[in-house]
Amino acid sequence: MNDIMMDRRQWLLGAGAGMLVLHSTGAVAAEPAFASQRIAVTVRGQGKDVLLIPGLASGPGVWNGVVGSLPGRRLHLIQVRGFAGLPPGINRSGPLLQPLADEIARYAALAGLKLPAVVGHSMGGMLAMMLGLKGGVGRVMVVDMLPAGAAMLGGTAGGMGYLADQLSLYFTQTSAGRRYLADIVARTPGAQGSDPDVIANALRDLANTDLGPQLPRMTVPLEVVYAVGADQGQAVEITRRFRAAYAGKKGATLLPLGPSGHLVMADQRDRFNAALRKFLEPI
Repeated sequence: MNDIMMDRRQWLLGAGAGMLVLHSTGAVAAEPAFASQRIAVTVRGQGKDVLLIPGLASGPGVWNGVVGSLPGRRLHLIQVRGFAGLPPGINRSGPLLQPLADEIARYAALAGLKLPAVVGHSMGGMLAMMLGLKGGVGRVMVVDMLPAGAAMLGGTAGGMGYLADQLSLYFTQTSAGRRYLADIVARTPGAQGSDPDVIANALRDLANTDLGPQLPRMTVPLEVVYAVGADQGQAVEITRRFRAAYAGKKGATLLPLGPSGHLVMADQRDRFNAALRKFLEPI
């Protein structure tokens, strides 16, 4: 495991328990016209459509610094059920990532969105890429996420997938595992109210997902904003990892922002918002 990646993300759950970044949030109500067992959506503003997807165990509050900086945009704030205070619905068991991507796509279709931009942070970045590969969106911004979830810890889906499967079973099917994960959630700022089963399912799916081989067939513009720290050596290594991971997507734009931890849009609010506005200019 690479110490650089450990230091900047704190994605460990105990000794190798997985990729866990838990950040701020607050629950939001679902739009009355859209009913879903997997997600809730709140719409703010008027104009061209932008889907905003937060990360693991986070709610739409991670985008608070973004919402007021995008005039002329209609923002669709996604929240995964089971994260940040929302009841889990059907997310508590079974596959999670692909069904979530499918449900967000269903929402966009029912809402009549025409090639919306998609911006996703962390796990939300993985979902944004899945939507970009699925079609029906106009452009994709990924915030501090690699196309392989396990790579965020210096591993691979093949190498960590089995471990993630076993950890998921431990966290969801043993009393000790459930207590341990619930305690981690309770002590992590912003994670309160997140369902341990949904988190375990998300960790399992992230560790087993590698979109890298599929990137060459993504036809929509892709921009990746990633966090770098103040240490120059670490910044160089992080940049190398991101460039290598996204090399398969022709024309992808990679933008380092720092000094920052994982939550770039909070740590570098003004610079991130400027980058986001520029990213959205073509639509």
